[in-house]
Amino acid sequence: MNILPVIADSKDEMLAIFRDLHAHPEIGFTEERTSALVAEKLREYGVDEVHTGLGKTGVVALIHGKRVGNRRIGLRADMDALPIHEISGVEYSSQNDGVMHACGHDGHTTMLLGAAKHLAATRDFDGTVVLVFQPAEEGLGGARQMIADGLFEQFPCDEIYGMHNWPNGELGQVGICKGTAMAGAAFFDITVTGKGSHAAMPANSKDALIIAASIATELQTILSRNISPMEACVLSVTQIHAGAAYNVVPEVATLGGTIRYFKDEIYDLAASRLQAICDGFAMAHDVKVKLDLRNVFDVLVNDSDLSDAYMDAAADIVGVANIIERSEPVTGSEDFADMLKIVPGAYCIVGHAGTVALHNPAFKLDPEILPIGASVMARMVEKRLPL
Repeated sequence: MNILPVIADSKDEMLAIFRDLHAHPEIGFTEERTSALVAEKLREYGVDEVHTGLGKTGVVALIHGKRVGNRRIGLRADMDALPIHEISGVEYSSQNDGVMHACGHDGHTTMLLGAAKHLAATRDFDGTVVLVFQPAEEGLGGARQMIADGLFEQFPCDEIYGMHNWPNGELGQVGICKGTAMAGAAFFDITVTGKGSHAAMPANSKDALIIAASIATELQTILSRNISPMEACVLSVTQIHAGAAYNVVPEVATLGGTIRYFKDEIYDLAASRLQAICDGFAMAHDVKVKLDLRNVFDVLVNDSDLSDAYMDAAADIVGVANIIERSEPVTGSEDFADMLKIVPGAYCIVGHAGTVALHNPAFKLDPEILPIGASVMARMVEKRLPL
């Protein structure tokens, strides 16, 4: 690995930052401690500007190169954790019960801080770097909040780049999927309001539980009978809640889940069928069925040319043999997609030791990835903004 010198010299500091962030995880839009630590470190590194409060708890910083040209490159990291109880067993495990960095955003934040330290110390580029530390990536709309608060009006970027750790057991293997790379996503909640009764006299009821269970089954026909098998789409019912007693037919039942898709027209079809099924059940059973459907992630699309440029920079750090340029799209979602809809750029994955899946309570991010990711981001700036 060709780790950049400033970053190599900062390996111990980066490890300390990572462990501190991991031990003190914060859910989206509550990353007060995390944001304060990020802002403190950025000022310590001598960046030119630090702005806090964008997107509630987001942080944006600027670093000017030796020549302050007109071009600007954005680098983005997410900061939030998940509502998961940690069982990883690491000595720096979460001190916040029920909250865990099970997706590695603590590592992403640390890597961007490492890149910031290198870029502020060397400034071997012509232009400006915009560092974006984003809150609330995990389905809470942090990217959209920062954009709504004027992220790209206040801090315009010509290009923007992000990355995600990948526990594939291959340290330093960097992959990218050109074009459509990650699925868009929507969450839905359905509330069935019927008529409760004594469980011994169910004929007096309009059984919300049975109707909700039937809806859950019927929703699967959207994929099997409405969407072409040549198209990719996932619809999963992940929650059903009803009842609180053995002898009561419940009056209200709720179910919820997610839709994942790669084309907007496929999502529109799934959404229309979802509404039609709810309306049909309401009419058939003479009950109320309310659908709340919320798009939370756009489809992530990597610019083809900028993907090539990203891998070219990564190859300087990890070597050509560790570059995978045709990784497959994934049905997971990432709200960096919202930024890429406005500013062209690319999003890559960086492998590390361990194979416990993301969002698992036993997930462990391999700290050896930290200087690698930091160096790739910093090198990208130097290559895209040459002196």
